[in-house]
Amino acid sequence: MSTAIQEKNSQYFIELENRYGAHNYHPLPVVLEKGEGVFVWDVEGKKYYDFLSAYSAVNQGHSHPKIVEALVNQAKKLALTSRAFYNSNLGEYEKKITTLFGFDKVLPMNSGAEAVETAVKLARKWSYEVKGISENDAKIIVCENNFHGRTTTIVSFSNDPDANQNYGPFTPGFIKIPYNDLAALEEIFKNDAKNIAAFLTEPIQGEAGVYVPDEGFLKGASDLCKKYNVLFIADEVQTGIARTGRLIACHHEDVQPDILVLGKALSGGMYPVSAVLANDEIMKVIKPGQHGSTFGGNPLACAVAVAALDVVEEEKLSERAEALGQLFRSEIEKLIQKTSLITKVRGKGLLNAILINDTPDSKTAWNLCVKLKENGLLAKPTHGNIIRLAPPLVITEEQLLDCVKIIEKTVLEFGN
Repeated sequence: MSTAIQEKNSQYFIELENRYGAHNYHPLPVVLEKGEGVFVWDVEGKKYYDFLSAYSAVNQGHSHPKIVEALVNQAKKLALTSRAFYNSNLGEYEKKITTLFGFDKVLPMNSGAEAVETAVKLARKWSYEVKGISENDAKIIVCENNFHGRTTTIVSFSNDPDANQNYGPFTPGFIKIPYNDLAALEEIFKNDAKNIAAFLTEPIQGEAGVYVPDEGFLKGASDLCKKYNVLFIADEVQTGIARTGRLIACHHEDVQPDILVLGKALSGGMYPVSAVLANDEIMKVIKPGQHGSTFGGNPLACAVAVAALDVVEEEKLSERAEALGQLFRSEIEKLIQKTSLITKVRGKGLLNAILINDTPDSKTAWNLCVKLKENGLLAKPTHGNIIRLAPPLVITEEQLLDCVKIIEKTVLEFGN
């Protein structure tokens, strides 16, 4: 066996990325080669439970056979036409997604950040052409500690220094309020509703540490938007597609947003697919040539997305996430009684987080994730002392309880 082949272990691939790739991520020290369902395997063949799900992109599980089949079959036939022509997949996909989520129209894009940018543009255009705001005066309200992506416009309204330090000058037109604060939202509406185009929020702040707002926040915000003729934009790129126990997290409070942003699991993690959904009054302000994407709505993306949405419906992933999420949190609550290392568990459905009893600038959560990896479960810290726990929604109760045992064993042994 040659030296080159012998060296192709985890360390070889880690060093390769460090040498040739930009250092804009800090991955856990594991090199994955294969995935199936709730499991992934590293290059040495060790098997792990995936408790990140590619930030909720792999809700349907790794390499779901139905989605793989759709991808392969369509790739053999036709992958891309651009939107210069009609294709035989796009209309079927548009009908599927608008019917499922209850909107008149969809605007297809590729990444979550692109979809958020599209929603921002759509809201502004609506505000000028329908609401009647004077040109360039439209403002969009956002929440502190948000995460909507990393484009220049989006980081303009982030308060995370890692996201926006040394990337200015920034895009104007955004007002930040505390998350989960209806009084602050209404105060701005009372003072300046005539110039407010939209309120953009995550139903649960995932990157901020799976911060779940108070019951009634989403409904209250939606009602205020209706009262003051402001669009309610829900960024459900991470919380959508059954992750929280409903098709979208807004449905926990029977809220239908004016503009819905989807991505990640819209393709089951198989291909970049995102979408912006709205009704005709809003969507029809976009005319030919005013917004687009070479890859948005391509036949391959459409075939994959239809299959991914079929899996969500056929396998009842919303219902599964709701039931198993309740079980998971109840089991972790029992663990909290046995240790001082974890102070809290929070979440909805199978989007959950545990809070580590240390400061955000400590390495405790990272070190705990390394130990979890050694015990066969992959998770990742966010904001220093919070660990997000989000397995593929196809996980079984037996597998979930096995994962709870791994977490309990790791936590109770940690530091001993």
